[in-house]
Amino acid sequence: MKQLSLRGFDPLLEKRIREIARSRNISLNKAALLLMRKGAGLENPAANDHIVGDSLDHLIRKWPEKEEREFLRSIQAFERIDEDLWS
Repeated sequence: MKQLSLRGFDPLLEKRIREIARSRNISLNKAALLLMRKGAGLENPAANDHIVGDSLDHLIRKWPEKEEREFLRSIQAFERIDEDLWS
């Protein structure tokens, strides 16, 4: 495989490459190659249909216990099955 050196990474691109490398536990080189292949349209989209992505990760959090109990209590009515409707 040939070697190619790139210069001029702006801070946002460098940050994104580092984030991808860290989140996927891969090297910076592999993360950069992944982004370049995707940007060049060489990534097979069908092979990655199962991948959701990470654009909503900032919304994920664990609810405090009290808030979780209140929510679960508020949806209890939706958990009941009306057997008459299914027979």
